[in-house]
Amino acid sequence: MIETQSVSKHFGDLVAVDELSFTVEQGEVLGFLGPNGAGKSTTMKMITGFITPSQGSILVCGHRIDTEPVLCKRQIGYLPEGAPSYGEMTPVSFLQFIADLRGLSGKQRRQRLDYVIERLALGSVLKQSIDTLSKGFKRRVGLAQAVLHDPRVLILDEPTDGLDPNQKHEVRELIREISSDKTIIISTHILEEVDAVCSRAVIIAQGRLLADDTPQNLAARSPNHNAVHLRLRDASQLAPLSAELQRLDNVAAVQVQPDGPTLTVLAKSGVSILEQVQTVLAEKGWSPASLHLERGRLDEVFRAITGEKQP
Repeated sequence: MIETQSVSKHFGDLVAVDELSFTVEQGEVLGFLGPNGAGKSTTMKMITGFITPSQGSILVCGHRIDTEPVLCKRQIGYLPEGAPSYGEMTPVSFLQFIADLRGLSGKQRRQRLDYVIERLALGSVLKQSIDTLSKGFKRRVGLAQAVLHDPRVLILDEPTDGLDPNQKHEVRELIREISSDKTIIISTHILEEVDAVCSRAVIIAQGRLLADDTPQNLAARSPNHNAVHLRLRDASQLAPLSAELQRLDNVAAVQVQPDGPTLTVLAKSGVSILEQVQTVLAEKGWSPASLHLERGRLDEVFRAITGEKQP
């Protein structure tokens, strides 16, 4: 559905995107991650045809964006960073304008307008000028125009920026709802969003591809993957329990926080230590106040990869 082949973009001496290649299939929700200035927005603008690559090619639904731009853009819904629109318009007049541009008419037009207005809860602000809307409502109007024509490809740049937790949940539910027959790329700096809705994640920095995997596999590269967190009932148990756990073959380290009193037991790479920790507790006859298994921290992996230090 989307294929970039050795795509680069230069602005004078600045290399914003450097020979970037990846593909996205139908039904995939790709999280596009990277620090500020990594080249994420530039890549999205090239995929949607707003700017032209300095080299390489981009295919959308089998069509080249440089030679068949109209065929590509008919398949794309795009929410740019900042959700630009016409501030003097109302949401309803703006969406009707977009429906005109997209060639929607008759029953399909009414159905799609009704759907996006209801699904993004815009009914209360339909006749209010966009300039006077909150940042969250402006974002929702922007998302509404992106999905209005039911595109096969959806490109979303920070789709939940400015939304409150309830609104973020609603947008994520919408993305899950429509993702089965679409290809979706989400650029975001909110890593919990990647966990919540993405089936795959790509990490770039300085315009280069550094990682491409599922969020779960990336999180498993964290030093905290398979770590066991224990909160004890009695601080006097800290020292003897720590000593016992340190002796286990598959334990990499034991971190002690005396004022908790808590222990974090780090596992050696790829190994599960939960059962062993539970066995030690049972042998001692100790029942912790809480026990939590860590599946890994995507933020740790992101920092390690973009800092050019592999975890």
